[in-house]
Amino acid sequence: MYLPEHFRETDETAIRALIEAHPLACIIAQTDAGLIANHIPLLPGRAGQLIGHVALANDMHRMVADGQEVLAVFRGPDAYISPNDYPSKHATHRQVPTWNYQAVHVHGTITFQRDAHSGRAAVALLTRVHERRRNGPEAWRMSDAPEDYMVQMLRAIVAFRITVTRVTAKSKLSQNKEAHDIAGAISGLRDAREDTMAEAMERHGRRRE
Repeated sequence: MYLPEHFRETDETAIRALIEAHPLACIIAQTDAGLIANHIPLLPGRAGQLIGHVALANDMHRMVADGQEVLAVFRGPDAYISPNDYPSKHATHRQVPTWNYQAVHVHGTITFQRDAHSGRAAVALLTRVHERRRNGPEAWRMSDAPEDYMVQMLRAIVAFRITVTRVTAKSKLSQNKEAHDIAGAISGLRDAREDTMAEAMERHGRRRE
């Protein structure tokens, strides 16, 4: 990832928050058949690991060897930034369009876990986090489904863990612009209903104060 220093994200809390808010990662791996990419939700586990699962029918767990390096890409908010939103553009016309975004690249080694306990644990973690977030006290639990049905469903997945070896993160949020142009870009995003990116820029600005 091209990463100028002024866009490098080093705040571990911010990086973890982005991963938790945008858990659907693109996992990229080199195989004998070439590069493969799979879109899989991942959750932080213990001891610097990411936990997920794939369908048994997904050849990823057959094409990628245990211990192989993979890259998990998490994408946060993104938005087009118009030069028209910069006050300085109207004075000098020396501005061009750009695209703001946040992304985290997690490098690590993957290990597949084909036992029933690991599959159940991976699904339990995923549903515990996201069901509580979505449905609160009405959260779905695996125990809500018949046990024989859950056993059948769990046999159709393969759990895995990625042991993290390196993390690089980028927050391209107009840090290279003057304060009045940043404010103009945020206002323009609000007008365009790109509130998520506007809020990301505002949060980053507060961190720099």
